[in-house]
Amino acid sequence: MSAIVKNNNSILSSSVSSLFLFLAVPGHSQYTDPHCNGKQVIVHLFEWKWTDIALECERFLAKKGFCGVQVSPVNEHAMVTKDYPRPWWERYQPVSYKLTSRSGIEAEFVDMVQRCKKVGVRVFVDAVVNHMAGLGRTGTGTAGSTFNSDNYDFPGVPFSRQHFNMRDRCPSHDGNVNNYGDPNNVRNCHLVGLTDLDQSQDYVQNMIAAFFNHLIDIGVAGFRIDAAKHMWPKDITAIQNKVKDLPEGGRPFFYHEVIDQNDGAIKTTEYTALGYVTEFRYCQKIAWGIRNFGDLNNVVDYGWHMTQSSHAFIFVDNHDNQRGHGGGGNLITHKSPKDYKMAVAFTLAYDYGFTRVMSSYEFGDDSSLGPPHNADFTTKDVLINSDGSCGNGWICEHRWRAIANMAAFRNAVAGTDKRKWRNENDQVSFARGNKGFFAMAKSGHMDATLDTGLPAGVYCDLITDCAQKITVDGSGSAHIVINNNNDPIIAFVVGGPTGPGGDGSGSGSGSESVTTAPLTTITAAPQPSVPTQTGWQRTVIFVEKRTVSGEDLFIRGGLDHSRITGCTSDATSSHCAIPIRHKHLGTGDHYAPLNAWNKNDNFLDWYGAESGQGSYHGRAAEGTPAVWTSSSPTSPGYNSLNKYGEHYWLVDIDMDCDRTENGWFELKGIVNGGWESNLTAAKCTGNAGASAPHTSGNHWARCGYLNVFHWNSGTCEMNILS
Repeated sequence: MSAIVKNNNSILSSSVSSLFLFLAVPGHSQYTDPHCNGKQVIVHLFEWKWTDIALECERFLAKKGFCGVQVSPVNEHAMVTKDYPRPWWERYQPVSYKLTSRSGIEAEFVDMVQRCKKVGVRVFVDAVVNHMAGLGRTGTGTAGSTFNSDNYDFPGVPFSRQHFNMRDRCPSHDGNVNNYGDPNNVRNCHLVGLTDLDQSQDYVQNMIAAFFNHLIDIGVAGFRIDAAKHMWPKDITAIQNKVKDLPEGGRPFFYHEVIDQNDGAIKTTEYTALGYVTEFRYCQKIAWGIRNFGDLNNVVDYGWHMTQSSHAFIFVDNHDNQRGHGGGGNLITHKSPKDYKMAVAFTLAYDYGFTRVMSSYEFGDDSSLGPPHNADFTTKDVLINSDGSCGNGWICEHRWRAIANMAAFRNAVAGTDKRKWRNENDQVSFARGNKGFFAMAKSGHMDATLDTGLPAGVYCDLITDCAQKITVDGSGSAHIVINNNNDPIIAFVVGGPTGPGGDGSGSGSGSESVTTAPLTTITAAPQPSVPTQTGWQRTVIFVEKRTVSGEDLFIRGGLDHSRITGCTSDATSSHCAIPIRHKHLGTGDHYAPLNAWNKNDNFLDWYGAESGQGSYHGRAAEGTPAVWTSSSPTSPGYNSLNKYGEHYWLVDIDMDCDRTENGWFELKGIVNGGWESNLTAAKCTGNAGASAPHTSGNHWARCGYLNVFHWNSGTCEMNILS
């Protein structure tokens, strides 16, 4: 059998046709992998030139652990010179899908994408495919294409009148969107006079998919779909089905702009099957919470119909609502630096959604003002000052130390739940599993001894670049002191490095944030070495993954087909499949699916259900089943092995350690057909902790021990089973 490549959300095999059937049916989970090795934070470098973004990836973003960059629309657009000379919103008036825009030409874009990808920072394109330029506009676009919006004529694509929604499909009297209680009005009419494409047509779908596929060939990892609320979900589905996999494997990342503030007919839940969906209600909730810390208790409010965490794409503000547009309101922006730093730091520390931070430019009271520009309206360079802040009119919030260094926190605690919550006297603190701890004081002052839930050791405060250190004692307690009115935040993680970083907002130490400095690593208690187990041994696997009703977690694994000979898709004879026997964990409704799927599951392997493996209510197993557990004795999922919290999925088996690779094996989680992302395994903590024997994109586990993993994260823990 040819080698199997385990890559992101799919397994590819040239000899197993059934696996390709899995790829042919895209699902939500396939579009939620940003392909950045488990990193968790995107930055929107709004209106930056491609040449400046390439430099920022290399000199700052990669070193700070950012997942990727959302760039402004890359396609040719109208040049608006009357009334509002070169406003920012001209980027959202497409003329063609040629890659020449105010940010640069195609060659510069290609160079930027490839340079960013080389240092581990992915590029996500803000894609404007709901519409073309607005009525009343005619002339030449940024790539030289002529167009006439009143005639619905865009020869640079080409699109013509037949490809647009006309008055006969729009229920409004003037052809425009003016009734958000009517889905037909929202999706079949012209949004603020912009010529509305009819995405139900194959031709329109093909043109959009070809645009996306060209960007994927260049190296783009995914897309923000602008104005997705104004497109029918079935039409977006058809377009995504025509978009190719990334060259490295896996589906592109998609997140959809759906402004749902409980004020119209269109709901975010209509789009969650297509990837992540923007959660604009979070912008309001975090603003209220920072202004009144008591409201932080309800910053995520499912009673308010907020999107489930596994689907929610969140931010404190974006390019629209910081200007009062597009779901705007009384939000927090860079114009209130202290509040803004607290809001973003809290967002990056909290266990909700996938995060993006904003990087702005000065616009004063002019909400249409374009980016900082020279006399000829060409965009100014992003100037980096000696303290790491930006000049030439660029704000660069992402460089503010309390924001930039929190990317490392978010990455380190990925997949863990919030614990040890404390909110009193305008002070808030919490742990993320047993991986990190965060505290914040509205007044700028805190002096308290708190239970961090972390292992004993000396930790570096990320916010101060390790100028402050925190000692956690054997009980997990630490004396937390905050005395900083500008950055009233403290954050530290297990095993977490922090690079240099000037504050960039005009406050703080003013240390250089562009150059490289040695990483600072937490000192933890020494861990004893433990022997490799042989024969049949009890082996426990926890995978922490927050799920919703209807989602179940399975694992697949064994040995790597690319390094072991004699491996096949038949688990009973494959040298890469490991024999297992399931432990009986309980009866009743909670364990009914597990007990059904356990039947005839005799091997841990890289494929789905084994021959004769049980099903549950007609649903086939997707591998070796896990059961949801909690550490709370009052929970129906309580398991005494779980010392960690809720949402820890458990596999408790006897395993033939003689069939492993010197006591080691690999695994990955699957939830409703969606695989974990590729990840880089770290040295595992715990009294059986060790470093993996090889590099791969999977979790490495030890046979005969208790192994704890976190979804899409390389952090892990291994302990002796008592």
